[in-house]
Parts: sequence; C-alpha cells; structure tokens
Amino acid sequence: MLLNFYTYLGARILVSIASSMLSVAIGWHLFTYSGDPFDLALVGLLQITPLILLFIISGLVVDHFPRKYILITCALLEAGVYIGLGYSMNDGDLNRQMIFTLILLHGTVRAFYSPASDAILIHLVSDEFLSRAVAITSSMWTTAQTLGPLAAGLLLAWLDYDLYWVLSGIVILGSLLFFILPNIKVDKPSGRGLKQLLGGIRYVKDSPIVLPSISLDLLIVLCGSVMVLLPVYAIEVLNVDEKMLGLMRAMPALGGVMMGILITKMPPMRQAGKLLFTALAIFSCSILIFAWSATLWISLVALWVYGASDMISVNIRSSLIQLATPDHLRGRVSAVNMLFIGISNEMGDFRGGAVAALVGPVMTVLAGAVMAFAVTFGGYALFPKLRDLDKLTDAKVNDET
Repeated sequence: MLLNFYTYLGARILVSIASSMLSVAIGWHLFTYSGDPFDLALVGLLQITPLILLFIISGLVVDHFPRKYILITCALLEAGVYIGLGYSMNDGDLNRQMIFTLILLHGTVRAFYSPASDAILIHLVSDEFLSRAVAITSSMWTTAQTLGPLAAGLLLAWLDYDLYWVLSGIVILGSLLFFILPNIKVDKPSGRGLKQLLGGIRYVKDSPIVLPSISLDLLIVLCGSVMVLLPVYAIEVLNVDEKMLGLMRAMPALGGVMMGILITKMPPMRQAGKLLFTALAIFSCSILIFAWSATLWISLVALWVYGASDMISVNIRSSLIQLATPDHLRGRVSAVNMLFIGISNEMGDFRGGAVAALVGPVMTVLAGAVMAFAVTFGGYALFPKLRDLDKLTDAKVNDET
C-alpha cells in the first residue's frame, strides 16, 4: 500500500512543480510583452473563477467516476495547456487572447484535479497512516511551491519560451505515475437531481467535524495571512533588500516542511482537537510578534513559527475532513473545501492589501492577529465536538452514512 502512496506522491509533486513554475513563467512573459500589470491580475482571476463556478459540478464528477482516471485526464489536459502556451508564444510574438483562453482552461482543469487528488488519498493508505500521509503530502507540496519558482527563474534564463515544453513533459510523466495507481471502485452516490448536486454542501453544513474544520481554515487565513504584505514590511518596516525579502518568503515554507517531517516521525496524535486549537493560538501569536517586530531575525523566527504552526493545523484539519466524510460524498466535500481555500487565500490577500493602503502594514497585521485570536477562541467555544476529539480516527464515519 505504501508503494501506491509514494507513486501518488511523486505524481502530485510533478504536477505541483509544473503549476508553480507556470505562475512565474506566464507572469514574466506577459508583463515583459505588454508592460501592463492588469494582465497579471487577469491571470489570477482566470485561475480562480472556474473553481468558484464549477465546484458543485466538479465534486459530483469526482464522486461518479474513477478518481484515478480523472487525475490522468486532468494531467494530460494540463500538459496540452502547456503545449498550447508554447505555440502561443512563438518566439516572442504573443497571442494574448489564446494565452488567456488557455489559462482559463488550466483553471478549469484544476477545478477537477484538486478534489480528485484529495479524495483518492484515503484509498491509498490505512486510517492510522493517513495523518502522516497528509503531513508528507503537505510538506512535499510546500517544497514544490518553494522550489518550483526558483527552478522557473533559472530555466527562464536558459530556455525562455521553450520552458513550456519542459512543463508539458513534467506533467505527462506525472500522468504516467497516476496510471500506475490501482483501480479504485467508486461508491456512486444515490439520489437524483438537486439532492445529488448539493449533497456535499448539505453534508458540510450538518457535520460537527467537517464544517468547523473548513470554517476555521477559511477564517484564520482570511483574517491572519501576512504573506501579501511581506514586500511592504521588508521595505518600510525592516529596511532590507530583495535578498532578505526572499528569505522572509522562504521562512514559512521552511517551518512548514520541517514540521511536516517531524509529524511523519511522531506516533499517532492524541487529543487532536486541543492540539489543533493550540496550533491556531501559536499561529495567532506568531502574527502578533511579526506585527510588532522591527528586527529582522525576530521577524524571521515569527515567520518560521507561522509556517510550522500552520502545518500542524492543516494536517489535523485535512485528515479530519478525509476521515469524517463518507466516500460517496468525498469528491463533493473536497470541492467545497477547495472553494473555501481558494476564497480564503484570494480574499486574505485582498484584505491585507486594502487595509494596509488605509492604515499601514503594522496596524493591518496587528488587526489580523487580533482577529486570528478571536477565530481561535471563538472556534474553541463553539465547536465542542472538534475541541474534545482525541484520536483523528475517532472522526471516521461509515461509507453508508
């Protein structure tokens, strides 16, 4: 069974690295061609819009069709997007309309890929290993998101527009690894029409474990995210150059990866609910320290703790969502979760930038810390079943539920 998991992990790493490299490459090529920052905004908008519009449909598809073949199809379509982008560049003569169409297609593919990749994981590992599997997957995803942009920068200087052919090759290799995975029977949902379509939303709404887990993720990132303000802090508060900004951006990822590795070496969690809220409280403290710090090394430590504590809470919440969802609903619930994550990330950045424009970066981060504490203690009071959970496997439901 572990061989299946590591095959799956290798495929996800390849697809994640290619996607993170794309964000750097497409931004560079579009901006150097047009000089219009609005093109970069359009790229982000075209990526998130399909996730918002299709989350109900994508979740239903994931619950009706073999998830292995959805992943293979998505990977091959993504490779096709990269090939199309390579043709659209044509040695510097960019076809912007085709590029934006392909970016929209890429966002559409990701709307199906993300819930399918989450929903299949629990079939590849035992319940006892799930928490470690989530930690390993999250750590490798964070590593891919860190190394991908670095590799993209180096390959852009070497290959320029030919980089997209490399990306297509990486994703095709990922599709081959997905193909090796065993065939997994899908327990197709019962019911028809609107009941099926909205089944994931209804289950999330009624679940004393899934709804709190998803809500905490949405609110804590929406209120407390500091990543969008790091350039402002580097220049206006810490007075450091772009090299130190790069180090600042790397610290949360480093903290997340190190904590993820530590989780994989630990025995199964006990008192998982209290540990979750402890991690959220530490996460809030790290934001508060970062808000007040005018010293680089203190800010770097705070950002490391920010990433490490977030890894603990992400690991617990992700494991609980998997275990507390019956298989015939797992695709739709994963799609709802992906929607919440996408909205929290985008709106969190918007909140940070908009508020900082009004009151400055320090007061913005300080307010975010206060709101993060409110989310933590409010969640502790409002969600007793989550708070009192001992082992993660205690949240597991029967597939007939």
